[in-house]
Amino acid sequence: MVMTIFGVVVGAIIAVIITIFIENLRKPKLELKIAPPVDRKYQDRPANSVRFLGLYFVNKPLPFFAKWMSRNAALQCHGTITFHHLNDGQNFFGRAMTIRWSGSPEPISLQFGIDGKLYSIVDPSKVTLVSKIDIYPDEKGRLDVAARFDNENECYGWNNESYFSTPVWRNADWRLPAGRFIIRVIIYSAGEKCTEIFRLINDVPQNDFRLEKPMQQDYVRD
Repeated sequence: MVMTIFGVVVGAIIAVIITIFIENLRKPKLELKIAPPVDRKYQDRPANSVRFLGLYFVNKPLPFFAKWMSRNAALQCHGTITFHHLNDGQNFFGRAMTIRWSGSPEPISLQFGIDGKLYSIVDPSKVTLVSKIDIYPDEKGRLDVAARFDNENECYGWNNESYFSTPVWRNADWRLPAGRFIIRVIIYSAGEKCTEIFRLINDVPQNDFRLEKPMQQDYVRD
């Protein structure tokens, strides 16, 4: 009788452990990775030459031994970026920038020309909404970090605000001088949080403007 009860208890404990293991395995496995820079050429736009820096936010697939299951999607992903001094980790702006997913609609609903000049009308409904996406297993989304224009030494944090700043694209609220900085990216999903830091290299020509993995000694302060 005692052995029977013991066996039932052990079996129940094993079942609970297996259930917890499977549920943890199915949770989104999230990772931030550096995306290749995007170089663009424009005509009749606020800049002729632009390099955009960004990151991939990845929901990793299940390991090979668990392919018979399905991993959960990372839902309603949104987040912030902070920019920090390289030497002491202090927040350069003292605040966080809301991220923009690269595939999100631009908050411009209409463009028109008058006397050879191009004008845009901003759609405020797109600007005020937090940029959110769902990322399914073995898929990734690209988020914007910063942009650098023409032959300028400064770069600018890039998000939806950039489309209605003055001047357009060059948002003075997120202007960074030539130099090297640390960025901290925090992405929130339903019940999940992913945080990583990277280096932003902006003391080089535009064609070498880039993100790098952090050094061991790099850190940030809140």
